[in-house]
Amino acid sequence: MNIKQSRYSLVSAFYLTFIAGSFCIRTILLAWSAPKAGIGILGLFKIYSLGILYDVIVASCFMVLYSLYLLVIPERMNRSLANKIVTLFFYPLTMLIVLFSFLAEITFWQEFESRFNFIAVDYLVYTYEVIHNINESYPIPLLVGGMLAVLSGILWIMKKRSVFRNSFHSTTPFKQRLLYTGLVFLTAFGGLALLNNDLAERGNNRYSNELSKAGIFSFFAAFKNNELNYDQFYKVLPTDMAFSIMRRELGEENTSFSNKSSTSVDRFIKDSGALQQPNVIMVTIESLSADFLGAFGNKDSLTPVLDALAASGTSFTNMYATGTRTVRGMEALSLAVPPTPGSSIVRRPGNNDLTTIGNIFNHAGYETSFLYGGDGYFDNMNQYFGSNGYSIIDRGRNLPEAESYDAKRIHIPNSKVNFENAWGICDGDLYDAVIGNADSLYSLHKLFYDFVMTTSNHRPFTFPANKINLPPGTRNAAVRYTDYAIGAFLKKASARPWYNNTVFIFVADHCASSAGKNEIDISKYHIPCIIFRPNAKGGKKIEETCSQIDLYPTLFAMLHWRYESNLYGTNVLDPHYKSRILLGTYQKLAYMTHDSLVVLSPQQKVETYLYNSLANTQTASDLGVEVIEKAIASYQTAYYLFKHDELKQHQ
Repeated sequence: MNIKQSRYSLVSAFYLTFIAGSFCIRTILLAWSAPKAGIGILGLFKIYSLGILYDVIVASCFMVLYSLYLLVIPERMNRSLANKIVTLFFYPLTMLIVLFSFLAEITFWQEFESRFNFIAVDYLVYTYEVIHNINESYPIPLLVGGMLAVLSGILWIMKKRSVFRNSFHSTTPFKQRLLYTGLVFLTAFGGLALLNNDLAERGNNRYSNELSKAGIFSFFAAFKNNELNYDQFYKVLPTDMAFSIMRRELGEENTSFSNKSSTSVDRFIKDSGALQQPNVIMVTIESLSADFLGAFGNKDSLTPVLDALAASGTSFTNMYATGTRTVRGMEALSLAVPPTPGSSIVRRPGNNDLTTIGNIFNHAGYETSFLYGGDGYFDNMNQYFGSNGYSIIDRGRNLPEAESYDAKRIHIPNSKVNFENAWGICDGDLYDAVIGNADSLYSLHKLFYDFVMTTSNHRPFTFPANKINLPPGTRNAAVRYTDYAIGAFLKKASARPWYNNTVFIFVADHCASSAGKNEIDISKYHIPCIIFRPNAKGGKKIEETCSQIDLYPTLFAMLHWRYESNLYGTNVLDPHYKSRILLGTYQKLAYMTHDSLVVLSPQQKVETYLYNSLANTQTASDLGVEVIEKAIASYQTAYYLFKHDELKQHQ
């Protein structure tokens, strides 16, 4: 009997519908990115051939339970009203879930130019922000209505082709049912056992790799691999050798290493200059790529305030983020460590009582605060900063979170909020909270260090009316408002008595987009970083290539601080500074010094390239063992220290 004329006709129809829909989504995403993807004939063959393989596996997973159900129910029950009710409820519901996933893939690609990954997994946890963000960014009634219309059309076609009648009224022998169900089970579980996303990721064109995948398959692959054991999955060196390399790399002239252990980078930083102790306010700006600034060549006049600060302050012209998410930027700017594989340390267990930048400020007599425009339960921010000595100031919707930390907690009063969206209050309202906190601490004669995290430059890109001459809803408008709010903040702050003794830092957490032809596109990690001191004379450009993790070692050197350090960042102003950047995705880790790029991947894979910054190209090349060992040592030792609690504060 033909499967289309058996009780498995709905299973057959689901396969055809899912594969056709996935083909359409894959083609839409391909057309969307085609101008910059550079995909040839072989790339197209890979996209569609691998794509249909993943699609068949996903479709089989959807049909496993239904196929088992069809196997066991007898003919009499198959024709019953109860079976029709169950089938006509769950089958359209399954189709609706598939249609929703297809729509979600389009919106996710629009933001990240990637199939579902760890970000999608994380977003599923934080439903408040995500649901409200979607509601504010897209015409939900129209989209839902469209999905229901498509679903109705599919079901109508299936009815016209007698798919439901065949399912309910055909006679299918048990042996044939056993064969069909067995094929579904074999495809589903065999595919999951034998295949993962590595098969799609073997090419050098990132777009081709991503388009070859299936979104739902990628989602569960990311969920499964939320943290990777570096020692198990990556190339390693003997532990003592790895730490010996790192000590050489971190050994500046003013540094004396501890002799307590060979597996540490603990050291004391000396400085004979006159100690300076200004207040420090670091504003970490959401998704601010360097190429939004006029100082980096943008012609749209989006950032006049930041451009002026870059000219009058100290501007890092070649700084690179360590990752593509806010929690990666926070990790780099609070711990100054390379991005170990999997989730950021901000989101991992055992991240309390670490030797953070805030810990260094605490030892110097400062009050440390974390101020966030959104709800700090998101991405575990409050737990991380609260259990590492920071006071917490956030929007504070009192949503459930793990309160396993003892920290001063303040919610920004509703009376002081003029505008908010899904992700948080506007930057202007956040900066008012920063000023209020500074006023309070100054009145108590306390020095303060603030880690401020903004939200306005995040989708849905909305902000208060009548502040700038661009309508809300676009990235350019959000950048323009972000810049405007910084100007208003500094103008208000300039009237405060603490202003002249305060260092202001403006740095991005990551870029607006990380997507490019290469798995790790170096240009998509380039961020602005500006240190501004009121009344400082003359601007300075720091042109050495450096990382987010180098910011605070450089600032401390500028202030002539003497302190204990296990930071992986170094002073960029040191005449013997060794240029290098460290960055990565959730699985791939990159190390670049000058034009030599090393990429480390699971299965102990090591790839080496020459990087052309002008053309933004990576050419496979044999770089030799020394730079590879430096790359491995950087990530291996950072992972070792965290997993062995060696980043904890000394008791």
